[in-house]
Amino acid sequence: MVARATAAPDGVRAVVFDLDGVLVDSLAVAREAFALAYAEVVGDGLAPVDEYCRHPGRYLPEVLELMGLPATLAEPFVRQSNRLAHRVSRVVGAAELLRTLRRRGIGLAVATGRSGVRARDLLGRLDLLPLVDHVVGSDEVPRPKPAPDIVRRALHLLGARPEEALMVGDAPSDLASARAAGVTAVAALWGESDEETLRAAGPDVVLTRLDELLPLCPARR
Repeated sequence: MVARATAAPDGVRAVVFDLDGVLVDSLAVAREAFALAYAEVVGDGLAPVDEYCRHPGRYLPEVLELMGLPATLAEPFVRQSNRLAHRVSRVVGAAELLRTLRRRGIGLAVATGRSGVRARDLLGRLDLLPLVDHVVGSDEVPRPKPAPDIVRRALHLLGARPEEALMVGDAPSDLASARAAGVTAVAALWGESDEETLRAAGPDVVLTRLDELLPLCPARR
């Protein structure tokens, strides 16, 4: 079922996806990697994993700053995430959805809180990289989400105007980035944020399953 605050634009030419929680299920790995990195850098004590998880979609160095944690925690977090990457899985139906959208002539990009290198590596491991046209990491734009830079960069690469595009994300920062870029903001309820939080962020469209995106993206003529 698709619940809409406003209608999606006619003639969709492009879809920009967040990565973690939307196309891939990586939360358990992220939680474990954060706890291990915290123990390595900070030492004894309970790692604030739940607080870390309250910042989905945002760039890791920014999250560490918001949490008052040392920037040096980023290196072991990335190292542990890479070590555990084999445990990350595709969201059910992700590959099939991307293939269908490509057949329909829709341009596809990933705009993620990860660095570009990490995002492309993970997508490659999961055989999703060939199914998208472009990947933009938070380290590849001047300002990460919730600023609009990453969505605007994706649209530029896809050659699409904001009114022709959707941004699918599972975090308030994704939706804020989409709105600031003039793009229809689509909330993904299957992701890492709870439904109340996502609805409160004011999405234009709310989806409960990934395949509910298809009716919003008819084949291009």
